[in-house]
Amino acid sequence: MLTRLGHAARRWVESPPWSNVYGLARTLLALGTLGTLVFSPVDALFTPAQGIPPAPHCGGIRAASLFCVVGQGHLEVARWVAVAILVVVASGWRPALTAVPHWWVAVSLHASATLLDGGDQVTAVLTLLLLPVALTDRRRWHWQPPVGRHDYATLAAVVGMFLIRVQVAGIYLQASVAKLGVAEWRDGTALYYWLNHPMFGAPMWLRGALRPFLSWGPGVATLTWGTLVLEFALAIGLFLPKRRWAPLLVGGLALHGGIALLMGLWSFSLAMFAALVLYLRPWDRPLALPAASTASRGGWALALRRPYSREATER
Repeated sequence: MLTRLGHAARRWVESPPWSNVYGLARTLLALGTLGTLVFSPVDALFTPAQGIPPAPHCGGIRAASLFCVVGQGHLEVARWVAVAILVVVASGWRPALTAVPHWWVAVSLHASATLLDGGDQVTAVLTLLLLPVALTDRRRWHWQPPVGRHDYATLAAVVGMFLIRVQVAGIYLQASVAKLGVAEWRDGTALYYWLNHPMFGAPMWLRGALRPFLSWGPGVATLTWGTLVLEFALAIGLFLPKRRWAPLLVGGLALHGGIALLMGLWSFSLAMFAALVLYLRPWDRPLALPAASTASRGGWALALRRPYSREATER
């Protein structure tokens, strides 16, 4: 049995996860939180709410939050410190150095703010699960080709990626099963009400175009039940071979793109884009993206498909 486990571990470390696949996901996670902090003033992020203590919430372990460390009188400073950290994370520079600050900012916002959505919770969890991946990433930029390593660091990173896949599958399983407890999802009318909701519904400039479709029963039912089917399919993607992942990835991206466009939940959608990339894009198949590389002493530039030696990648 131990021999079989050893062979399995050896197979796991054959493909290091430090590619631009996980790099893109880190950037998307950072951009989602960045958008929330840049476009939401402090008064909105920490607005008083009935039934809960005044924000920022600093009880117990929450006292370690960035917004609690700086104190009530310096929330604006903390907001821009968080923005600066997220800009660096999104650039892809030194994942091993920025991993913990990224998680700290994400969990600080989730723990201390009032204005939150599901994307903030997803980001807080994923940045935590990414720690074993990012902390063992020796590259200068997370856009660069992976450094081949077959050691315990690689195994820790691979285990982290596997736990992320389990977590994302759980998100979609819970989302699909929980909806079955709501009558409107079962009878196929839920999206009629959601898309016509005065606060969370489609923007007014789109409602006119959507009205004929939303007034057609079979169309609304197809859209509503199709969402349930897609979410359940995404959940079982955990058990499918890699060759089946691509259609699910496209479907998931389309689903959350629609949520962003029709419901305005951009930070949530960016977090779920990142989750889908980590879940359904094999990390051993790098994306055709510009790879970040160091330029002359003036800074860094983007080089299209520029080859890197191991030494240059770690430099």
